[in-house]
Amino acid sequence: MKQEKKNFPVEPTRSELEILQVLWQHGPSTVRLVNEELNKLKREVNYTSTLKLMQIMAEKGIVVRDESNMKHIYRPAQPEEKVKGQLLNRFVDSIYNGSAASLMMQLLGNKKTSKKELDAIRDLLKKFDPDK
Repeated sequence: MKQEKKNFPVEPTRSELEILQVLWQHGPSTVRLVNEELNKLKREVNYTSTLKLMQIMAEKGIVVRDESNMKHIYRPAQPEEKVKGQLLNRFVDSIYNGSAASLMMQLLGNKKTSKKELDAIRDLLKKFDPDK
């Protein structure tokens, strides 16, 4: 039995996320533009591969295709913040048993965090602390 996921039709694959990143950065775009940007960011990607993947993404409901002009324009079906938030929630639930604190401790322990970043984290935490 296929499990239905809330608010997002399917979880994007790594390649689909790369395409979404291009669309979020550049706005609604043609396959040609997306393919050119992918080629700048990583290894050579064939236009036909990008086209096929974007067609599949449209079928899955990850992107929306505007067919009103000769050149089809694709845009993400969901805003960037919503998709990233849902993916992050799934990640935290599955890897850290839902504990955001465990995730943060792991992140801060694994990375060299700058003073500026630590100050920003402190400021954010103050917003959530009713006693400060």
